[in-house]
Amino acid sequence: MVYRLGLATSRAQARQFVNHGHIQVNGKRVDIPSYQVRPNDAVEVVESARKIPPLVGAVEASGGRALPTWLQFDANQFRGSVMSAPTRDEIDTDVQESLIVEFYSR
Repeated sequence: MVYRLGLATSRAQARQFVNHGHIQVNGKRVDIPSYQVRPNDAVEVVESARKIPPLVGAVEASGGRALPTWLQFDANQFRGSVMSAPTRDEIDTDVQESLIVEFYSR
């Protein structure tokens, strides 16, 4: 979520922001990168972290990037929300589900 909203320039950077406690979900600080968000959850940057140069730079750099339809983001508030769960057609990552099922069925 942090990466997709444009709060980080890479997935690794997004994980680090979450690990360091710079992200809140529904007003509660989250420090687990694998935290599962649900529809209508609000994801935002804590007030004290809104001046961190890499975070500010990532938000400025993502200004022209299109968001998925299932996300909404307000760059002025450093806040985004999950509008709905994405359907398979809305996920832009090339994933072969059959290979995942085959791997975990061992």
